Amino acid sequence: MKFNYIYSHHNAEAEWTRRELQEWLSDIFEAPQIKIGPGCTAEIREHVQKELGKEGWALNVKIEQSLGLTVSAMREDLAFQLQMGNMSRAPYDLLKLQYLYQAERIEAAAFAVPTKEAAELIGSNIVNAERICNELELFNRIITVPILVLAFA
Repeated sequence: MKFNYIYSHHNAEAEWTRRELQEWLSDIFEAPQIKIGPGCTAEIREHVQKELGKEGWALNVKIEQSLGLTVSAMREDLAFQLQMGNMSRAPYDLLKLQYLYQAERIEAAAFAVPTKEAAELIGSNIVNAERICNELELFNRIITVPILVLAFA
């Protein structure tokens, strides 16, 4: 697995850079020992959780105590979401990040997803960064949380 590129929605790159976390965040996805392909998602998830945990991120954080809705991780005023499943899950993840932002629990988020090419190696109809970036542009006035999309392959 390797980091491929960043897309900054609503100036998210500045938020992560201001906190001196952008380079660290992209470095998480520099893991050449992890090969992208069918069945790799558990290994990627474990690797990412380990890296976030080492830096003090709370994992699998409920966004609302009465419901089972979670984001992958949170620390201070930042949220992190990793998605490697069906494309239909991505808008739901974006909605959870937007909720946290409107509830003033976060100031910015990161959303890590495979590139289109990597998604095709993982499986059928898997979320991919190119589509997420296009949809964020389309819904620019609806999804207003600053989101840093991290594309990995």
